[in-house]
Amino acid sequence: MPASPRTARAINDRLALRLLQDEGPLTAGRLKELTGLSRPTVADLVERLTAAGLIKVVGEAGEQRRGPNAKLYGLVADRAHLAALDVRTEGVAVRVSDLVGRVLAEASVPIGGDTGTGPAVEQAVTLVERTVKEAGADRPHTVGIGAPGLIDPACGELRNSIGLPEWHRRLVAALQERFPHARVSVENETNLAALAEQREGAARDRDTFVLLWLGHGTGAAVVLDGTLRRGASGGTGEIGFLPVPGTTGLPSATDCEGGFHSLAGSAAITALAGEHGLTARAEGEEPVGAAVVREALRGGSEQAPLFLDALADRISLGVASVVAVLDPGCVVLGGEVGQVGGPELAGRVAERLRRMTPLPTEVRPSALGGAAVLRGALLTARESAQEELFGTP
Repeated sequence: MPASPRTARAINDRLALRLLQDEGPLTAGRLKELTGLSRPTVADLVERLTAAGLIKVVGEAGEQRRGPNAKLYGLVADRAHLAALDVRTEGVAVRVSDLVGRVLAEASVPIGGDTGTGPAVEQAVTLVERTVKEAGADRPHTVGIGAPGLIDPACGELRNSIGLPEWHRRLVAALQERFPHARVSVENETNLAALAEQREGAARDRDTFVLLWLGHGTGAAVVLDGTLRRGASGGTGEIGFLPVPGTTGLPSATDCEGGFHSLAGSAAITALAGEHGLTARAEGEEPVGAAVVREALRGGSEQAPLFLDALADRISLGVASVVAVLDPGCVVLGGEVGQVGGPELAGRVAERLRRMTPLPTEVRPSALGGAAVLRGALLTARESAQEELFGTP
C-alpha cells in the first residue's frame, strides 16, 4: 500500500536529516539531487524542518550563486547535548558533544578501589555535571555509558558481576535521578568499541567481524551481518572465561583466572615481558601491558622479538577459538594493546592463525584503541537522541 501523505513527509524529512548528518550542510538543490525528490517537495521539507527548529541556514554555497538554492542548510547542532561515559574499575572518563557529534568538553577522574560506593558514584556524577556545564549546556539530552560486565538483554541494565565495583551499577540510577529528563543507557564496553571500529575505525568495510579487546582485561564483541550479537544472557564475547592451554587451572563461574584472561590480560602480558627482561612505564591511564608491547616494538633488545612471538602465541589461542565457532573472516585486535601492537603484532597472530585453522581470517590492528569505548558510547547516544528528535519532525 502507498504511504499516507503524513508518513511520506516523515520519511522524506528523516532522509533529509540523515543526509545533513552524514554529508554536512547542503543546499536545497543538493538535497534534491541526493534524495531524488521534486523541488517543491524539498522546499516544503526545508520549511517544515526549519520551523521545527531542527535545521537552519548556516551559510551560502558560493559567491557566484544567488537565490534560495544558494543557502546552505545544516542541523541545529546545539538542539541537544550528549554525554558519553567510559566506566572502568579504576575511574571514569566523560565526553560531551553536540547533536552532530562535535566534542565540546571532556574530562576524567580516577576512583580508587578503596573508595566507598556512595562517594564513588558522587564523584562520577559530579564529573558529568561539570563537563556538561563546560560544554555550555544545562543538562544532557542523552547519556551513553560503556561499562565492563553483562548487560541484561531483558531490561538493558548492568547485571551484578563478581569482581566489579558496586558503584558501576549504582551509577546508572544516580545519573537518571540527577538528570530526570535525559535518556540514560548502558552497554558493554567491548560492544561499544566494536561499533566504533565499524563506523570509524578498522572494520569500516566489514559487516561481519569480531573485535578482540586487549586492554587491562580481555573481551570480545561479535558483529554478524551488520548486527551486534549479545547472546541469551548478554554474555556473548566473555572470552576471558575461555578455557585455554597454558594456564595453571580452569576458570570458574565467579573468576576468569585460569581462562584466556590469564594469558592475555595486561597483568599477564606484563609478567610475560618480565620473563624476557622487558619493562616499561605506562603513559597516562593506559595498561602496562600496552607499554611493554610498545617498548618491545622499539627494538633494542634481543629478547623483544621472542616476547612478541610468545605474546602472539597466546593471543592466537583466543582468536582461533573464536574463528572455529563463528568464522567471521576478520578479527580486529582492539583495546590499547591491539592498537599499540599495530600491524606487527597483528601479522604475527595472523601467521599463527593460518597454521591453526583452515578458515581464511584477516587480522587487523585497532585504529581507535582504548578511545573506542567513548567513541562508541557517543555514537549510540547520538543515534538515540536523533531517533527521538528526528522521529516526527
